[in-house]
Amino acid sequence: MNRIKVLVVDDSALMRRIISDIFSKEPDIAVVGTARNGKEALEAIPKLNPDVITLDIEMPVLTGLEALPMIWRKYKIPTIMLSSLTQDGAVATIQALELGAFDFVGKPSGSISLDLAKVGHELIGKVRAAAKKEQVVRSTKYFRPLPLPIPEPPKPVPTGNRVEEIIAIGTSTGGPRALQVVLSHLPATLKAAVVVVQHMPPGFTKSLAQRLDQICQVRVHEAEHGQVLQEGHVYIAPGDYHLSIVEHRPGVFETRLNQQPPLGGHRPAVDILFDSVAELKQVRLRAAILTGMGGDGSNGMVKIKQRGGFTIAEAQESCVVFGMPRMAIAKGCVDSVVPLDRVANELTKAWTR
Repeated sequence: MNRIKVLVVDDSALMRRIISDIFSKEPDIAVVGTARNGKEALEAIPKLNPDVITLDIEMPVLTGLEALPMIWRKYKIPTIMLSSLTQDGAVATIQALELGAFDFVGKPSGSISLDLAKVGHELIGKVRAAAKKEQVVRSTKYFRPLPLPIPEPPKPVPTGNRVEEIIAIGTSTGGPRALQVVLSHLPATLKAAVVVVQHMPPGFTKSLAQRLDQICQVRVHEAEHGQVLQEGHVYIAPGDYHLSIVEHRPGVFETRLNQQPPLGGHRPAVDILFDSVAELKQVRLRAAILTGMGGDGSNGMVKIKQRGGFTIAEAQESCVVFGMPRMAIAKGCVDSVVPLDRVANELTKAWTR
């Protein structure tokens, strides 16, 4: 069996040992080396030829954010960031995902997390996903550090509360970069409200929403309980809260947040959101499932399709991980399968159904 070769990069000797110990229990993973900072990592890569790198964000000499684009440009090795669960850590993590990181795992207790084993299963799963070469070696058209879009001057946004169309989007691994592509191509005059579930811990979704709001023509918010949906606005489920949509009165829809048990290991769960919009009456629906591990959203998309909505899945050629779209396609509930750069067009084209 070919073992997945991992390079562990962290300035703390204790953290390097803890991370290595997590992987040592897995028969298909081998830690081939460690490094104390980005500079040492760049020197070690050609000698060790790792399949995956775990990269701390905060390090001396050369930080994770400084090393990441160098690693990607020269070696194209998938990298999983380890981030503190703080506001600063969340902002840095969103930046790392824009720069090409495969995914991230939050350290439960800050830079030195003696309890990192709490997220060991998550870290192992993401290393395994990253090691699948067909999920990482993409055409540079789709898989490269994204240039930051320069939004057009803002246009007037409708302020009425009546909504005739809702767009629902679900995504996981690779989602922040995918959302950047899709949402940055939606016009400010979008005649729909957009609701999104991105699998992320608490705090990170707020930073993601703030970043997207800076670069998109539509307004982007982390959803709050009881918000009235408006056209030209995007509402992202906050980490650790399920998001659903209810009809307050004909044509007027509100957000609902709850902390009911995770569904399929996820809170927020795409299926919770999709199920709720499928129950809405007298509103047109479109739904898209983008890159992500697992099958969250596929059951809800079946219901949206049965309700008469138009359904979209991201094509394998542009997915970081073709898990969630693959599952939806397999259920026969997808109307259109398109690469990432065509999703926004599918979401906004004239309604013909």
